[in-house]
Amino acid sequence: MKKIGTILLLLVVLVACNKVEKDTYKVTVSVDGVEDGKQVYLQKPVDGQRPEVIDTMEVKEGKFEFTGKAESPQLHYLFFEGVRGVLPIILEEGDIQVTAYKDSLNFSKIGGSPSNEDFTAFIQGSKTIRDKMSDIQKKGMEAQQSGDTITMNTLKETFEEVQEEARNYENDFVDTHKESYISLLVIQQMMRTKSKTSEEVGVLFNDLSEDIKNTELGKTISEELGKANKLSVGAVAPDFSGPTPDGETVSLKGSLGKVTVLDFWAAWCKPCRAENPNLVKLYAEYHDKGLNVVGVSLDRKAEDWKKAIEDDNLPWTHISNLKFWQDPIAQEYNIRSIPATFILDENGKIIAKDLRGEALNEKIASLLN
Repeated sequence: MKKIGTILLLLVVLVACNKVEKDTYKVTVSVDGVEDGKQVYLQKPVDGQRPEVIDTMEVKEGKFEFTGKAESPQLHYLFFEGVRGVLPIILEEGDIQVTAYKDSLNFSKIGGSPSNEDFTAFIQGSKTIRDKMSDIQKKGMEAQQSGDTITMNTLKETFEEVQEEARNYENDFVDTHKESYISLLVIQQMMRTKSKTSEEVGVLFNDLSEDIKNTELGKTISEELGKANKLSVGAVAPDFSGPTPDGETVSLKGSLGKVTVLDFWAAWCKPCRAENPNLVKLYAEYHDKGLNVVGVSLDRKAEDWKKAIEDDNLPWTHISNLKFWQDPIAQEYNIRSIPATFILDENGKIIAKDLRGEALNEKIASLLN
């Protein structure tokens, strides 16, 4: 009897020793393919800037570990010296185990804490859908080469079903993981890619648990949604003023036409530059009918900004504080990606958002013809 009691006591001690303290994480990493002595950097993402390095480790015998405090889950990255890409990891209370592969970081395994296991499950689910699409496309190519139209039609229907599954995957994940930090990351991605309207995102966010909404990321998303509501169609666009290339100060209110396109762009933004010829053509056609354009640049260097204006022949009003993503106007308008556009009426009321190409042409034509 004494022997059994001693064994039980020993097990309790072992469990207590292995369990991390409250709000503390311990991360043990086994890495395949990275030489001993190589540095590994723990990075924290900073909105609109390069990730901040908060710790540096060294690989020894294919392993390393680190510990720290985390009162709530936070996304971080592991960057391995000499390896392309980064490995996302959620730092939160727990004994986190990582198996990393140098040549395929995307297939690394992370577990030992709720958020990391949810993250792994989400990535695996996404990969399953991508694999389905890839398989259908491969079979479709084979059917096309052999002239098998029946199989091609069947695969087309199947592909459309998988596309619908892909469209619903993120939404379904958030719906079924209301207490998961990963749901916040998915919602944040929805907002950045604008795959959902702010109203749709708001419904998903409001259904999450209070604990998750009160995390640092949850509070950030809540603030962004609050800003987005102020920028919804029908709201009056916030007025602002800023410096032009000539050093003058102009305001949005003073630049309004019968219809105004408020265009957030930058010289370094390739999609923005690709859209500029369309906007130039539109401006030339409709400026005499009341169309104005106000360009707000997220550049950092005045020479780059001015050169892009000259090279692309952009004749409208331009403003920039040359503060990159920290531009106060961009922050006021909750800009997380560019190009981004707002279509305003003569009173500054938002008529439409994020239209480009033919969709923008049709909208302006309907308003001014």
